[in-house]
Amino acid sequence: MNKPLLKYLLLILILGSLQYKVAAQANYRKIENYKPFYGWAHHAPQDWMILRQFENEGKTYYLLVNPQTLVTKIDEPGFYQVKPMSITEARDFFKNTPYQKALRRSEKQSVALQDAGIESGIPKETGISLTADLCPSHRPLDRRIFTDIFTEFQKVERPAPIALSVTGVWMRQHPQDLEWLKQMQAKHEIYITWINHSFNHRVSAKAPLKENFLLEPGTDMNYEILETEKAMLKNGLLPSVFFRFPGLVSDQQLVYKLTDYGLIPIGTDAWLAKGQQPQAGSIVLIHGNGNEPTGVNDFIKLLKSEAGSIAKKQWLLYDLRESVEEEFEGSN
Repeated sequence: MNKPLLKYLLLILILGSLQYKVAAQANYRKIENYKPFYGWAHHAPQDWMILRQFENEGKTYYLLVNPQTLVTKIDEPGFYQVKPMSITEARDFFKNTPYQKALRRSEKQSVALQDAGIESGIPKETGISLTADLCPSHRPLDRRIFTDIFTEFQKVERPAPIALSVTGVWMRQHPQDLEWLKQMQAKHEIYITWINHSFNHRVSAKAPLKENFLLEPGTDMNYEILETEKAMLKNGLLPSVFFRFPGLVSDQQLVYKLTDYGLIPIGTDAWLAKGQQPQAGSIVLIHGNGNEPTGVNDFIKLLKSEAGSIAKKQWLLYDLRESVEEEFEGSN
């Protein structure tokens, strides 16, 4: 290969990596008029569902979701053919997509006081979708989870996918930990799907479950949902269409209130600290906020026990979005 061509290719590679870093860390620092806004947006060949609208430094932006893949993105309206709709009209328009099927399934499972929502995906595959909750905590991030994942999976699955349920309060209290996670993602060591976990994550040691967490009387769900999304965007994070109820506690009315924002509640069938063992396709729950060393230790043991299968690509981590998409693709 001649030197000019080699230099050109290196320059393209460097610019590409810089562009990725800029895209990955786009921060919207001056968000105004952030609100739910629903509709259809088309940019050939893809249809998107619009979820939110906001302004930043004089420009208007949409938060969009691909209803087939559940991938979200921020973009300007000018690139799309747009038709505003009510949430009911938009859900009906996209009713045959995996995204809307997942929303309907979570509504059907909304009666349970604990763990309503999607609990598993890809049941035929050997592996799990890992979710780690970042509830408000005075302790630092438990970084072992992320360094061990990278160590085990770097040869077979890079970046390794993980879904993090983040609260507004945790982001405010732990800017250095958040920056460290973003750097891991920028270096392609892990890929993070960011789950809304409410802003305040209030909890009472005395109140019964039916009046606890987000069921506490006087809770402002609009604030808990939208302020967390705004905090994500200001910190350079991309909100997903997933939401995890604090304490996994909700009732039917709360679930329907959530799905009216276009968000899918994510539960778990394997909370490791409670001794629940993951099965094929499990959505595993651990806490990465330093408050649950038992669950983290159990996960690290699980990684080590599956090391041989991981090396042979027989036991993998799955992207939560792909897990849910594949679970609902082709279903009614």
